[in-house]
Amino acid sequence: MTLSLDEKIQLEDDYMPRECAAWDENPEQKYARYELRGILDEAVGPLSAPLRTVFIIRDMDELTTEETAEAINLSVPVVKSRLLRARLQLREKLTKHCQRGNSRE
Repeated sequence: MTLSLDEKIQLEDDYMPRECAAWDENPEQKYARYELRGILDEAVGPLSAPLRTVFIIRDMDELTTEETAEAINLSVPVVKSRLLRARLQLREKLTKHCQRGNSRE
């Protein structure tokens, strides 16, 4: 069934125009995503190349662990180990970043 957005919805005794919700981000959401991406890029950059590669492919590109292992020719246990180490290092860096941000308030 196809509906025209120009058609009005008939109520009991009146008509009402159809409304469509905006699906795009508002400026505040766009800025927050941009700012978060910058913080994450700053934290990911110093990781060693093997950890950074696994983290980016697995978590940022959203491949499965198996797909990540296949993509970079590693075993699944090695990918899991590197991913854990990368996440732990990032958690430490991001925790420090958040604590610095909260101390400014």
